[in-house]
Amino acid sequence: MKLQPFAKAAWGVLAYSIAVILWGAYVRISFSGDGCGDHWPLCRGEIIPTAPSVKTLIEFSHRGSSGLLGILVLVLAVWAFRSFPKGSIVRVGAAVSFLFIIIESLLGAGLVKFGLVNKNDSVSRAVVMSLHLVNTLILVASTALTAWWASGGKPLRLRDQKGLALALLAGLVATIILGVSGAVTALGDTLFPVKSLAEGMQQDFSPTAHVLLRLRVFHPVIAVVTAAYVIFVAVVAGLSRPGRTTSQLSRLLIGLLVAQISIGSLNLYLLAPLWLQIFHLLVADLVWITLVLFSASALSAEASVSDYRAVVSGAPTSSTESPALN
Repeated sequence: MKLQPFAKAAWGVLAYSIAVILWGAYVRISFSGDGCGDHWPLCRGEIIPTAPSVKTLIEFSHRGSSGLLGILVLVLAVWAFRSFPKGSIVRVGAAVSFLFIIIESLLGAGLVKFGLVNKNDSVSRAVVMSLHLVNTLILVASTALTAWWASGGKPLRLRDQKGLALALLAGLVATIILGVSGAVTALGDTLFPVKSLAEGMQQDFSPTAHVLLRLRVFHPVIAVVTAAYVIFVAVVAGLSRPGRTTSQLSRLLIGLLVAQISIGSLNLYLLAPLWLQIFHLLVADLVWITLVLFSASALSAEASVSDYRAVVSGAPTSSTESPALN
């Protein structure tokens, strides 16, 4: 299917947002979050910093890339309202994206203004970072859905399939919780590096350990449980919605989850090197986007849950699919 210019632009904004997220992770890992001091939106009191340090360049470039993302999301929203009729689901997606890019910038400003960057190990930083992550995931989801609907994806159809909708919603919420636990774990790994896996485990279970270290022990458990649940839902929903697009997304989602568990294990074994943390985050973003699009595809398919029995028995079904990926 040939994509219209708006749809291509929306997918491009989504891809760019992932790049901004990864660069933001590098800012944290490199302890460059205070590169512009506690000034925002200025950098060390200047519009463009003079004689900047490496840390300042890293932080300033992140602010610049984030600012450009905000402009792109605004342009996308205006474009959607000019190109799509009143009541269009594409308008809704673009408007939600614009709302959350504003919140995103405010949360980022809060991290800087309150000094919740660099080597700050307070609980407040973990809380604000978690809120920042949840907002980022919603922003990415709304941008992905805007691109999806602009590419021909159908609106969600919740009638007569509330069970499936609740199962998918539980998977989305569980994945958000997993993302938050991953962010807290990554922060702990950055602030409290270790020289061996044994030393790290000793830190985790020490009664005097910092709260960030005590919390990170839960991340692998949450990861395995969440992956198992989402894979189960992907298999069942993929069978009950056996159209081409949903089946493709189901297989992709399962493959990404298996890869992510493997990468997470390697990350733990290698003591979270910078490059692997970035790659781990990239795959996590791809898992999230795929899960969101899989949910949208499964819930827009005009099939009933009873079609699951037909799939198992080999009988034909009445399922039809969104043309977005066809």
